[in-house]
Amino acid sequence: MQDNISAPDGLAEFLQDANTLLNRLNECHSHLEMIGNDPDAARGLCSALQTLAARARRLGIAELADFSSKIHCLLNTAQARNRLHDTPLKTLSACLTHLAWQLELIDPRTGRLDLDSEEQTVLVEALAGTLETELPSPSLQSNS
Repeated sequence: MQDNISAPDGLAEFLQDANTLLNRLNECHSHLEMIGNDPDAARGLCSALQTLAARARRLGIAELADFSSKIHCLLNTAQARNRLHDTPLKTLSACLTHLAWQLELIDPRTGRLDLDSEEQTVLVEALAGTLETELPSPSLQSNS
């Protein structure tokens, strides 16, 4: 029996662009490890996460969109308070690794990402804790 689910238009382009964005995220993260609280690197992280979330949302990849949005919200608040250094960056590294893993697990034929959200919830809570800020509200899932 053949699966009749087809990939959303633009999925291949999204996957390619998402990997480019992930590289940018990792470069900004590395820069922040060398120069904590660098405003340009922090803005680069936020911009890449916001773009990734918006594009994933348009393709209906809710798990990736939600995770990227929540990290973006936390980092956006943290950069304004100069909190992007040491422990938060270690936790952010785990978040970026999870993002990479999510991208690898998107089915290139269907665009589906079937994951339990428990790990990303734990990572978002850990990042919020290290940044000493509140968790983003669940309503972020519908925002761009």
